[in-house]
This record gives sequence, C-alpha cells and structure tokens, in this order.
Amino acid sequence: MATRVRRTRRRNQVLSREQIIGTAVELLDAGGEGALTVRALTERLATGSGAIYYHVGNRDELLDTATETVVTVALATRPAQPAATPEDEIRVVALALFDAIAEHPWLATRLTLQIVRNPVGPITVGIFERIGRQVSALGVPQARWFDAASTLVHYILGAVGQNTRIEGDTSGVEPDADREEFLGATAQAWQTLDPEDYPFMHAIAGRISEHDDREQFLTGIAVVLDGLIRLR
Repeated sequence: MATRVRRTRRRNQVLSREQIIGTAVELLDAGGEGALTVRALTERLATGSGAIYYHVGNRDELLDTATETVVTVALATRPAQPAATPEDEIRVVALALFDAIAEHPWLATRLTLQIVRNPVGPITVGIFERIGRQVSALGVPQARWFDAASTLVHYILGAVGQNTRIEGDTSGVEPDADREEFLGATAQAWQTLDPEDYPFMHAIAGRISEHDDREQFLTGIAVVLDGLIRLR
C-alpha cells in the first residue's frame, strides 16, 4: 500500500498544466464535450481530481482553456511568404481557424460561445486583433473597422460551423457519415425538384457533390475582402 501511495504522489508532482490540457483536447477530439469529465481525465492521467482543479480549475474552466489553447495556435499561423499582403494575412488566419475546427469538431460550438459570452476574453480579443489589424492595413476607414472585422469573423465562424456537427444535433445524420454519399444523395434530391419551380437548384445540383469545402471557404473570404476594399 505504501508503494502505491508513493507512486501516486510522484505522478502528481510531475503532472503539468500542459499535460492536463493536452489530454483534455484528446478526450474532446475522441468523443466531444460529453467525453470530457473530471473522472475520465483523472483515469487517463492516473491522478486525482485535486491535481486537475489545482492546475486548471473546474470542467468549464478546462473547456475554456482547451479552446483557448487550440485557437492560440491557429492565430499564431503566419504566411509563408515574407512580403505578405493584408489579404494574405487574413486568408492564412481564416484557413488556420477553418483547419483547427475541422480537426477539432467540438471547437466550433465552444468558440462561438466564447465570443458571445466573453467579449473581453483572450479568444475574442485575439481573433479580433489578428483580423482587425489587417482590416486597418487594407485601408478601411476607421469608422468602419468594427463592422468590417465583425463581418469577417462572423463569416469565418458561420462558414466553418456549417461544416461541423453541432453538439446535441438530433438531425439523424451520423457524425461519421460518408461525405460523398451524403452530398450525392443531396444532389439527387435536388434534381427531383420541379425544374420550373426550382431552376437555380437544378442548375447547381451537380456541383454540390464535387465542391471542395476549403476552396468554397476561400471564395467566401475573397468576396468579403472585395467588399471591404470598396469601403475605402
């Protein structure tokens, strides 16, 4: 028994905040928010709940910290070319957030909640500052900075969230459903619509099963940027 106690204490001493957050992200990636419990975390780390509360806090604080950690990495992404334009900078950070949410599906909901509930938190401030500086560099009048940056942020989160399964979704679509099969079935359904009533839907039905989500996302960014430049 004494040996077991010594091992537990030694494990707690070397346990770091980074290890806890990293393991929390792994649990979230594997099973969504429902998979992240203090019990699951302590079992995975072979530690007690006290170590979790000491290093990070309660479950809500852990979720916020995991979200902040992933978003901070995305926001640190920079263009490969040294002489990047403001448009390049915006595309890079937008794609970094897109890819982060694609890799961590739970992130979409948490990111939106953070921006809505905590406007002075590091996530909201970090995203707006990273994008807002480039809005300024584009030559957008200062009186329009807030609207312009908000439009970009809302587009990024909305577009990415549309491609992500939302926690609590009861649509019946399986989270691991085959993308091509789902889009193919959607295209077929659109093609069965009355072409006189839905000419547009018939015209684009063939594109839905062929489109690339990242390319479509970048097209949206280009459209928004084109509009922002016209605000000069």
